[in-house]
Amino acid sequence: MFPIGWRVVLLFLFLVLSLAESSSRPWSMWPSNLGAEQTFLYSWTIFSASICVLVALFLSTYLIFEHLAAYNQPEEQKFLIGIVMMVPVYALESFLSLLDADAAFNYEIIRDWYEAFALYCFGRYLIACLGGEDSTIEFMESKSLISYSIPLIEESYAYGIVEHPFPLSCLLREWYLGTDFYQAVKVGIVQYMILKLLCAPLAMFFQFLGVYGEGKFEWGYAYPYLAVVVNFSQSWALYCLVQFYSVTKDKLAPIKPLAKFLTFKSIVFLTWWQGVAVAFLFSMGAFKGSLAQELKTRIQDYIICIEMGVAAVVHLYVYPAVPYKRGERCVRDVSIMSDYASLGAPADPEEVRDCERTPRLRLGCNDERPKRPKLHQSFRDVVIGSGEIIVDDMKFTVSHVVEPVERGIAKINRTNFP
Repeated sequence: MFPIGWRVVLLFLFLVLSLAESSSRPWSMWPSNLGAEQTFLYSWTIFSASICVLVALFLSTYLIFEHLAAYNQPEEQKFLIGIVMMVPVYALESFLSLLDADAAFNYEIIRDWYEAFALYCFGRYLIACLGGEDSTIEFMESKSLISYSIPLIEESYAYGIVEHPFPLSCLLREWYLGTDFYQAVKVGIVQYMILKLLCAPLAMFFQFLGVYGEGKFEWGYAYPYLAVVVNFSQSWALYCLVQFYSVTKDKLAPIKPLAKFLTFKSIVFLTWWQGVAVAFLFSMGAFKGSLAQELKTRIQDYIICIEMGVAAVVHLYVYPAVPYKRGERCVRDVSIMSDYASLGAPADPEEVRDCERTPRLRLGCNDERPKRPKLHQSFRDVVIGSGEIIVDDMKFTVSHVVEPVERGIAKINRTNFP
């Protein structure tokens, strides 16, 4: 086993000292207008948040090093680590925002950026568990062909069509399982990451002009407009992810996708709506106490600190490194299903069960055991390898969106200028 215990301890001590140093600032910067009771509540707020943040940082760091030590499935684990990193990023950003109200806006920009990146990582992780893009499309096409032969197997995807619920069914065309559906989901997820990257500098620009008005639902501020745009983009990305999960959940059953999906969705979706709810309640005058007025929207940061401590514990069970240490694989072979689908015949249950068994790698001789990458090699692959894939997906999404616009402009030009 890779000797990482002392590294984890040293990193944890470094984080503790860093937080202790940063925590020393607010004790001397507490507002003097708070009474004794409010001062006690404020100190308890900082203390309880710091405990949860330390738990989140320690457990998440431990889990990340566990995956780096058992880096046997790079295509899966590089994005899985990106998902796990969401907890320490959220926890540290929220805690720093709680300590320093003046810098809270900049910290929240970082959190928003990583939120979009984590959503992308989750989608990419599921694709990697299916064997990559080609295998995923192949599986969807095979499922489409099987549905043609036995249309009553799954009514929602009969004839290889993914139908939208009402009222989206009145606005959007149906998706066809295969390349069409895969590209629609891919664009739907990546567009949120791109939009977040664009909206964050806009928010900073409006903040510089003094017209951003964070938490203020008033027509003269930019916050409500950006909130609507980002909320729509996020909702569409989550909708695409839900549709992708519903199509592939049976294939992904060995990795227990429901627990992973619910855990991730609760972090992304609930934290966003918490922030909107807190801002709305403040705008309505629901919080009138002196402590609440001092913390203002930083109440959201305190809630996230507590939640990330719980999320870090949940991640240990939802994204464990044990299957990778054992040499287990979660990729399934779709060749047998594709063969039957091409013939239009139902699959043999024995062969289906055989292809769905989890293969295990058992090596008896130490000399034949494949060498695991070193820690710095694993870390480099996580950063550089995932970065290359992200750039390619962003290019694909931009071209996919720009191309129909260019065709529309060309068509208008031909109409006006024959």
